[in-house]
Amino acid sequence: MTASHPGRPTPEVYAGVDIGGTTTQVVLCTADLAVVDSVEVPTPAARGGQAMIRAALDALGLLQGRVPSRLLGVGVGAAGVVDTRTGRILVASDSFTGWAGFPVTATIEKALGVPAFLDNDVNAFLRGEVSKGAVAGEPHVLGMTLGTGVGGALWMNGTLVEGPHGAAGEIGHIPGFGELPCTCGGRGHLETLASGRSIATRYGERTGRNLTAWGVAEAAVVGDADAIAVYEAAGAGIARALLITAGLVDLATFVIGGGVSRAWELLEPPILATLAAEPPVSGQPIRVVRARLGSGGVALGAASRARTELAAATPDQAATPVQRASSPPPRR
Repeated sequence: MTASHPGRPTPEVYAGVDIGGTTTQVVLCTADLAVVDSVEVPTPAARGGQAMIRAALDALGLLQGRVPSRLLGVGVGAAGVVDTRTGRILVASDSFTGWAGFPVTATIEKALGVPAFLDNDVNAFLRGEVSKGAVAGEPHVLGMTLGTGVGGALWMNGTLVEGPHGAAGEIGHIPGFGELPCTCGGRGHLETLASGRSIATRYGERTGRNLTAWGVAEAAVVGDADAIAVYEAAGAGIARALLITAGLVDLATFVIGGGVSRAWELLEPPILATLAAEPPVSGQPIRVVRARLGSGGVALGAASRARTELAAATPDQAATPVQRASSPPPRR
């Protein structure tokens, strides 16, 4: 690590890690969550949990070598079902080898000697957006990610709501959107309309063409009626899910991210049209915004989690990771 200048205090930083199926992003943040440096490396998903964490630690070491600092804690956002209390991955997709059951936080704490915290990647996404993104400072928000699947997370009274079984905010699995089978085993969930996989599938069923969701978006931009129809159905479905959420928990602010949200100019018109046709019972206008932080949102949100947890901890708890107070229950 590069030596700090004599007489200058060493800055204190938090690290955020986003472990995805293809790439791992690592950021270093100051106490006010300003990103001072970041790096992206390939995720060795086929080589198991130890290799994945090693890649993240090596990337963090690279940043620490470039930025003289004292690391206070590490937050990790990971796809799949996670246990935030024990810091383990509970369920992972078949894109990962040896990831389910892996002790993420214990491995990082042993390597670095600082506290580590694990979040589901959608939770981390929402933490990032309410910290420094499109809904910064908002006390009540639902976050939605449109990717291979559709994820959701709920922020109420300035804190993440896990729910008694860890499933609060799972907007992608609200039923009532047709009869197509969902990846979770159910039928007619929002995910069957609005995920990247579903957009590609629905377009293929209409046309016989095999395109990605982004390819369908490009076709819609140049006037392909089938592509336009698929995105209109996705946008209308998203809006109906937002209206259901608004009616149940009295929310009026929603932030949408994920790869499919890159086609915002296709999604926003049907979302707004559906919301205008069926205003919520509260009478409050619904605000729907696109995420601002892009691909770095999960890592920043993970760093935010570490900062929040350590700020709430006593000095003794902060110094001894294994003696931290219990975290929230498991969460998808």
